[in-house]
Amino acid sequence: MNNFWIILIHTYLNKLKSKSFIITTILTVIIVLGLTNINNIINIFDKNGGSETVAVLDGTGKLFEPFKQQVAVINKDIKLTQYKGNEKEAEQAVENGDFDGLIQLDFNSEQMPEALYKAMSIADSSLFNDLQAGLQQVKTMMAAAKLNLTQNQLQKLYEPVGFEKAALEKNAKTEEELNQARGLVYVLLFVIYFSVIMYANMIAMEVATEKSSRVMEILISSVSPIKQMFAKILGIGLLSLSQLAVFLIVGYISFSRNMESLSDGFWGEFGFGSIPVATICYAVVFLLLGYFLYATLAAFLGSLVSRIEDVQQMITPMTLLVVAGFMIAMFGLGKPDAMFITVTSYIPFFTPMIMFLRVGMLSIPFWEALTGIAILAGTIIVLAIFGARVYRGGVLMYGKSNSFKDIKKALQLTKNE
Repeated sequence: MNNFWIILIHTYLNKLKSKSFIITTILTVIIVLGLTNINNIINIFDKNGGSETVAVLDGTGKLFEPFKQQVAVINKDIKLTQYKGNEKEAEQAVENGDFDGLIQLDFNSEQMPEALYKAMSIADSSLFNDLQAGLQQVKTMMAAAKLNLTQNQLQKLYEPVGFEKAALEKNAKTEEELNQARGLVYVLLFVIYFSVIMYANMIAMEVATEKSSRVMEILISSVSPIKQMFAKILGIGLLSLSQLAVFLIVGYISFSRNMESLSDGFWGEFGFGSIPVATICYAVVFLLLGYFLYATLAAFLGSLVSRIEDVQQMITPMTLLVVAGFMIAMFGLGKPDAMFITVTSYIPFFTPMIMFLRVGMLSIPFWEALTGIAILAGTIIVLAIFGARVYRGGVLMYGKSNSFKDIKKALQLTKNE
């Protein structure tokens, strides 16, 4: 048993000190800090402090003031300035950088407002949409005035219809709870996806690297291949927990300090203030089970290749399984109660992501989640037993890899020992 712990600790420390691990960790921390400070970063590079200036040429002499009032209601950061010069001078001012755009207001044949917007680039659709919405409001007011509608009548006409949702299922989540669950599930699905992809690949590469350097021949003379496999899986598992802990701590601290600036957009819509403890527990359980499932698969696939160059080809089917599970889960965020999602949540290679999606989004019976966990655990045990036998023979195989035909050879070598 001492040899098992020696390999586990060696695998953990060796990867922890590697340049690739350090660089990956630093880059990911930078990305996390960037995402949680995105508004502050945008303000640094925005010379106008987030505001946009637009020159207005009002050919009617009547539209500028109501148009300015409506745009201010839609977006207070848009500054409209009535330009006193001609069209050519206004265009030159935009080219010189004095304005972000130019809008020309006029009446059409029906005496309704129309506009022509000019800018150095029309790629900024948000500014154009806000200006268009403002002019649409002006047109609505003018049309209402022609029909002799009062302001109160117009307000009633555009007042949103009352439309509420109520779930008849017992203990069903409210809309607010669903939004919070959707945001949490969305984030944790990415954590599960990237953890499985990155760390399972790391195991396969570790085994292939040792085989290519002939270190494996020395190891198997003192430690059984089965102990080696599980020591590497647990060693890299500890490594992944260490790295994830760094990401979560940095992300939590940065997010807490920028809570006010992140109140809008994704973080504001999907509040994370009241996350159920049960959901967090399920996330940890399915993350760990998903890791061990794919890590075991990656370990024995990595033992079948003798060259590092062949690793990606060998583990491609495993990677496609993870990608398929992730894509199904993304679809399930909009329809978590679809029969397709329910069925695929019991397929072992999809269960870590899709069953967790259902647990987070729906109020499913406890036995369904427990069944998913049992299926995962049983699959891991079966895969571990089979994988250990393949690994035991695979580490003795050298030469060109012939894909999955080598599994049969590995099993035959195991029997002959």
